[in-house]
Amino acid sequence: MSSKKVLRRKSIRKRIRKTIHGTVECPRLSVFRSNKQIYAQLIDDIAGTTIVAASSRELKDVKAKKAEIAGMVGKAIAEKATAAGISKVMFDRGGYLYHGRVKSLADAAREGGLKF
Repeated sequence: MSSKKVLRRKSIRKRIRKTIHGTVECPRLSVFRSNKQIYAQLIDDIAGTTIVAASSRELKDVKAKKAEIAGMVGKAIAEKATAAGISKVMFDRGGYLYHGRVKSLADAAREGGLKF
């Protein structure tokens, strides 16, 4: 990966984080995407704690495309959030473009009952 790409993502991430802050009532849904896995977590920025987390690593022996696995992670984070009593979140795409795996995770989280 070129350093230009990494620096571009970091600057976009800083710009997004200037406006998005999670609280206990409305936590931040943060997405991290690596080449093989995708991770999502609900973060309370005031206390600096992770409330709920889900990842594709929890889905063992699942043979599917990466976008489909991201949808499964979105449903899992929505289920865990509703169990914790959270229905409204702020979506933080983490500097990634809103398409592909990030979009499928967000759509599945919306279908699961999260509002953002």
